[in-house]
Amino acid sequence: MGMHIKEDGSPAYTEDFATHISKVKFEDLSPATIHAGKRGILDWLGCALIGSLDSTPDILIETLKEDGAEPQAIVLGKKSSLSYINAAMVNGQMGHLLDFDDTHMGGVVLHASSPTLSALFSESQRQASSGKNFLVAYICGFEAGVRVGQSSPAHHAGGWHLTGTLGHFSAAVAVAKLLGLNASQMTHAMGIAGTQASGMQQNRGTMCKSFHAGKAAANGILSARLAMKGFNSSVEIVEGKRGFCRIYSASSAPERMTHELGVDWEIARNGFKPYACGVVLHPAIDALIALRQLKQWDHDAIESIEVKVNPLVVSITGTLNPSSGLHSKFSIYHSIAVAFLDGKAGIEQYSDRRVLDPIVEKLRQKITVAVDESLQRDQAYARINTNAGSEEIYIEHAKGTVDHPMSDEDLIEKFLSNATPVIGAQNAQQAQKMIWDIDREQDMKKLLQLCR
Repeated sequence: MGMHIKEDGSPAYTEDFATHISKVKFEDLSPATIHAGKRGILDWLGCALIGSLDSTPDILIETLKEDGAEPQAIVLGKKSSLSYINAAMVNGQMGHLLDFDDTHMGGVVLHASSPTLSALFSESQRQASSGKNFLVAYICGFEAGVRVGQSSPAHHAGGWHLTGTLGHFSAAVAVAKLLGLNASQMTHAMGIAGTQASGMQQNRGTMCKSFHAGKAAANGILSARLAMKGFNSSVEIVEGKRGFCRIYSASSAPERMTHELGVDWEIARNGFKPYACGVVLHPAIDALIALRQLKQWDHDAIESIEVKVNPLVVSITGTLNPSSGLHSKFSIYHSIAVAFLDGKAGIEQYSDRRVLDPIVEKLRQKITVAVDESLQRDQAYARINTNAGSEEIYIEHAKGTVDHPMSDEDLIEKFLSNATPVIGAQNAQQAQKMIWDIDREQDMKKLLQLCR
């Protein structure tokens, strides 16, 4: 693929990508791709709703209202409204707040749905949007974030939080698609988004991490609207000499922007979380839950728990003694302890209360974690040693990954569990049924009215 050539004869990957995406129609998408989009909407909406119960977004809402934020778009689960851009910022934070949202791991570690869907839900309230157009925009935005990430292979290693940085591209392309921008405008929307891209891994375990997703959503809307009105940017924001894949990554592969573009859609390789924590922790959690189920354990007889994981796991989640619930979402020691003690790793397991529980603290001290470069990111080995013997297990693929996916029924159960405490059982049931049939909806506002 290569419709545009630069003056120096090199491919114009950003323009080629934008041109292709600007022409995509609902009829171009396979049933499997459309179904994957519905799964993503269902899962993210539930995560945002349960995230609305946390006090963190209240700080953001209160601060935004100090500037007289005009009530234009619904803040999910809050029975209130803000301006379109500010509502996207809050909803984006809520969707990512509990680290329960979907994660694409095909060459990136990206929570694409939080910035993309929060931006789309806001923009779909500014003008009527059909479910078909919404789905196409979501799938295209998702594609943009993943492909920019794949074009920047060392981006994550540089300390950037990909949901914040790549999420800018996802949200901008999604909103641009919803607005019907042409190829040139789409290219500029990407350029405007790229120059705003930010988000640092240093803020893991704090309120800022989920704020990255909200800012990406808000800036994505701004980028698309500016481009629509003629605001311009570089047309090679990804591959240029000072483009994203050059300065945000120590290595570059800009050809990934267009390689087999339109053949397969990245949303079909999306992963979903059965556990409310960093996705790289999930194989170890699976292992400890499986070991727990083998027999009745005498906790006092446990001498040690040994775990082996991919090196990335330790680099991201090596905290031994987390200081808060948010912090514990990036502690493999805490995750192993609660998975074994509780047999689950849900929202309660990553609360401040559970972090400070003496029983959890005691077990954390018995855990040793080693890296094994032969293990993939979705694999783990675990062994429990007692004075009476040992038990061990190997996890080939963590639940929720492409090779061990959560079923539609799993996702419905997760959604209802997350949404019901916020909007009630009747609205939650109605919302999930509407999402599965979303391509027949004429106005996305109907779904949002159920989720106030």
